[in-house]
Amino acid sequence: MNIILVSNRFAKARSISLTGTHLAVLAILAALMFVAAVLAAQYAIVRFQPGMMSNELRAWMASAQQDEQQKQETFMHKSLDTLAMRLGQMQAQVLRLNGLGARLAKMSGMKPEEFSFDKPPAQGGPYLPSALQQQVSMSSMEQQMAELNELLSDRSDKLVALETLLMQDKLSKKLLPSVPPINEVWYSSNFGWRIDPFTGKNAMHEGVDYMVPEGTPIHASAGGVVVYADMHPQYGNMVEIDHGNEVVTRYAHASKLLVKVGQMVRRGDEIGLSGSTGRSTGPHLHFEVRYKGIAQNPVRFLENARS
Repeated sequence: MNIILVSNRFAKARSISLTGTHLAVLAILAALMFVAAVLAAQYAIVRFQPGMMSNELRAWMASAQQDEQQKQETFMHKSLDTLAMRLGQMQAQVLRLNGLGARLAKMSGMKPEEFSFDKPPAQGGPYLPSALQQQVSMSSMEQQMAELNELLSDRSDKLVALETLLMQDKLSKKLLPSVPPINEVWYSSNFGWRIDPFTGKNAMHEGVDYMVPEGTPIHASAGGVVVYADMHPQYGNMVEIDHGNEVVTRYAHASKLLVKVGQMVRRGDEIGLSGSTGRSTGPHLHFEVRYKGIAQNPVRFLENARS
């Protein structure tokens, strides 16, 4: 197609040649302009004259709005499900921390009323005007719950570590001589230098003697393993218990032994009956505490246990 342009401003006529490509481009531009004009008209009708909309357009817009509403509801349900799942996990962690806190309070000797783990903490404060308040958004709530979940996990790990340390300390105390081997706490001969009843000379007495009738039950002063339970030329019938950490207790001059080597005993278990075997002048119990093989004053252990 040739278009000839004639004008008084031109010295001679001009011609423009349009190929098929040019015509196709022009047709596309015209179609786009038509679609834009139709959309603009439809928008104007919807915006300013909603009563002039056709039924098909109304149905299409209603369907579009319904789809969008369904998408929003689906998103909200998924978000709520996610928050509910996180909330359930956090509630389980809180229950675990409550139980752990109650155990720690009991182990540390705290009074129950000092830490009431079964009650929510008290809160309060003055009322603030709406201008100083903020609406909680879904994103900020998710972020706060994630931070709280991480904080709960951290506190749980630290409390478990603290419980382990308290348990170790409690077990260590149970493995130290802490209860008298005889129910009667009176003893006839103390730890230290004394006159030997057989030689009449000043000699070191490496334990304490409990003056009790023959057959009085002898109890383990702490838990441990029996490493000796037999007749000894000096101590007579003797039981020796290893409590770990190089701490050993001895129970001598018994009339009868009730335990064997290798047997595990707990604090307070009956291990023998008092007597007067070995190097003894009469029925009594000779009790020793040794640390790294060196005799210690048993009274100090028993007094520390009661304090």
